[in-house]
Formats: sequence, C-alpha cells, structure tokens
Amino acid sequence: MKIRLFISMVCLCAATLTRGEDRTLNLFIWSEYIDPTVVTDFENEFQCKVVIDLYEDAEGMMSKLQGGGASLYDVVVPPDYIVPGMRKLGLLRPIKLNKIPNFENIEPRFKGPPFDPRNQFTVPYQWGTVGIFARTNALRSAEASWGVFFDPAKNGKTFVLIDSMRDLIGAALKYKGFKLNSTDPAELKTVRDMIVPAKNRAFAMESSVGGKNRVLGKSAQFAIVYSGEGARGMTEDPATVYLIPKEGSQIWLDSLAILANAPHPELAEKFLNYVLDGKVGARISNFTQFSTPNKASKPLINKELLNNPAMYPPAEVLARCEFLQDLGPKSRIYDELWTQIKSR
Repeated sequence: MKIRLFISMVCLCAATLTRGEDRTLNLFIWSEYIDPTVVTDFENEFQCKVVIDLYEDAEGMMSKLQGGGASLYDVVVPPDYIVPGMRKLGLLRPIKLNKIPNFENIEPRFKGPPFDPRNQFTVPYQWGTVGIFARTNALRSAEASWGVFFDPAKNGKTFVLIDSMRDLIGAALKYKGFKLNSTDPAELKTVRDMIVPAKNRAFAMESSVGGKNRVLGKSAQFAIVYSGEGARGMTEDPATVYLIPKEGSQIWLDSLAILANAPHPELAEKFLNYVLDGKVGARISNFTQFSTPNKASKPLINKELLNNPAMYPPAEVLARCEFLQDLGPKSRIYDELWTQIKSR
C-alpha cells in the first residue's frame, strides 16, 4: 500500500510539474500591433513565454485557423466583421468577464458592439480607420479622394493598393458613392471593373505596413493604409500625411479573443486582463499609434498622438465612415469578386 501511494504521489507530482512547465501563450496577431516591451513584461510578471505568429490580412488569419491553427493559438485579434463568422464556426471560446476585471476600463461606447452585444467572446483592443497615406507634396487635404487610386486621370504618380479584400473593395465602393457593405451585384461589378485596371497601374498591392513603408521609402506617393500605419508614418517622416477621403471610409474595432481549443485558456485570460490595464493599454497605443478604446489609457497617451486627427478624427469625419459587417452567405460574392480581381 505504501509503495502504491508513493508511486501515485510521484506520478501526480510529475504531472503537475509537466503542466507547470508549459507556461506558453501563443498569440496570433497583426504585424507591428503590440509593443514588444509589453510582451516581455507580461512574460516576466507571469513567468511564461509568449510565442507570436503574425498575419497581414483577415482572410489569411481565417484560412490558417480553419486549416488547423485553431488548436495551436491561445489569443487572436480578429477585426469586427470577422467575429460573427468565427462564432458560427465554433472557433471562439466564451470569455469569463469576471476573470477580466480590467474590462471596466473600456469606454461605454465600445462595450457590447453589434458583432458581440454582450462581450461574450471578445474584448476591445484598438480602433481606427482606413485612409490614404501620402507624401505631402503629392496630396493636399482638400484633394483627398479615393480617386487618386481609381481614377486614371488623377493618379499620374505611383501608388500602392492594400492587399485586403474587404478594405480594398470597400474603398472602391465608397468612391462610387455606394454603401460599404453593398451586396448589389451591379454595384460590385462596377467596382471590380474599376479595381482591376487600378491594380494594373499600381506600383504594388501590399499590406498596410508594406504600403506605409513604400511611401516612406519614396518609391510610392500614395498608399491605402490603416490609420495606425498612417500615424506612425507621419511620426517617422513629417513630409507625409494620413487623410480620410472626402467620399468617406471605414471605421473599425479590433478585439482580443480566446480560441475555442486554446491550449492555455487561463493564461490567455490573464493576458487579456493585462492588456486592458490602463498603463499597459497606453503603452500599446503609444507604440502602435492606433486609437485606444480604454478610458483609463487616454490620460496616458502622448499628447501629440492624442491631438493627431489621424488617430482621433473629428466627429464630422467619423460621420462619413461605416463599419464593415458580416455578410453571411452573401460574402461568397466578395470571394468570387476577389478571385477575379487577383487573377486579372
């Protein structure tokens, strides 16, 4: 009996030790989207290792998760319109908000968004817009229009299109005066026939980060980018500017979510709570130069960033912006359109 008890205790200790050794958080996130020192400080505080894998567009993220990645990662950062589809596919784990006390730091207007009305699966991370990042000698504020990409008569200079299905098609829809989430076949055919020749005139189709870098490197005059890339680019080179076109654009909210088959869900909860701390949230936004939904972070944001309209646009500009929506089965028409755009 004593021998059996001893063996059982040894096995129990070994199992506990094995579980204790596995202190790894697997984070699947957009590139340049978190301050590396925040990651290091989290590792030190919770005696763990954070392994980061990157993606450049939402469609690539979904493809990898559906291809088996859903059981490899703990935390993912999906854009708003992707969340309903992820829920339907069973990719997300319900969040226990009682384990995320720093959720109270979130501004009321960002709580309970349409894509997750009770914050059952997501907590807000960063928000922003989509616009034009340009060299100031190539584009004045009064001339900010999606036409610099889509109108052959207006774009004599080099430009970069964003390699992201909903973002690029959305920009073209807004230029034509259509709704951002249009599923009208005639409207979508119109923008397809406008995007294809624009793609053939473009210097490149790249990620938002890639577009920003092309403009900074002066190999392109304009690029379609997310607001954070625009704000960071303006910081790096004062001879650049980020503008929201007069036709309007997209406003978006990215969130943190825990995957349904997360290997380390408890550590993932700790990470979500850590990121929503006011000081940590401010460090992240000061690094990414995207806008924070965290009211406890706002007083700690660098003043020049807080006053930068690229990060915090005035109300009249935001009034011209729309959120992308989950289109359900109708999203197939976008997939078909994107295949046609990329193959021509």
